Amino acid sequence: MNRLDLQVMSDFSLPARLAAIRSEIAVRQAARGWTHPVRIVAVTKGHGADAVRAAAAAGLDAVGENRVQEALSKQDECGDAAVQWHLIGTLQRNKVRHVIGRFVLIHSIDRLDLAKELDRRIGAGAVQAILVQVNCSREPEKGGVEPEHVADLLAGLRPLQRLDVRGLMTMAAFTDDQREQRRAFAQLRVLRDELQAQGHALPELSMGMSGDYGVAVEEGATMVRLGTALFGARD
Repeated sequence: MNRLDLQVMSDFSLPARLAAIRSEIAVRQAARGWTHPVRIVAVTKGHGADAVRAAAAAGLDAVGENRVQEALSKQDECGDAAVQWHLIGTLQRNKVRHVIGRFVLIHSIDRLDLAKELDRRIGAGAVQAILVQVNCSREPEKGGVEPEHVADLLAGLRPLQRLDVRGLMTMAAFTDDQREQRRAFAQLRVLRDELQAQGHALPELSMGMSGDYGVAVEEGATMVRLGTALFGARD
């Protein structure tokens, strides 16, 4: 989906946008022979609590937030919304204590010290599902472990019994060049496949946002993180 498509979709209601996105996902998957489900994570960053309720009313069951404090505020305001909360943005060590028990999945674990702090603060008998964020675009301003160091990080995560590593996450460079988008997403999938062959269970690939989710789906995404495509531009 390109920026013109997003502009056209801005005139549609959320249910209509969601239907168009699901149709696009089906077409992209069929083109590459994928049959696995693709979960849409509705990114409500910069939108009010009404966006969370609208997502739930439209049938979306996963909401993603980038900032911990914004997420916690919306959770408190939308306690009646039938959604699961995902933390998709950077998690700082000094915010770890605030996320315990509040997110079904944290997409952005990229350091062992951060993982250890999270593991330490989780209560006995509880488990937190996480994804390892990988910097496939190799942009210094982006979080994520470099691809060649993912295996080492996974090895370090193994003893942390309160963390359940469910897969990998990445962001492509912010570009309209689909070749560059595809390179990043394909690299994550190939890396996941190699790690699974080594014994790591990594079923989830969280990759693709509003401007590039179609390419991500073609490359095997199991989750896409969509804000603008669903809710329009933020104020």
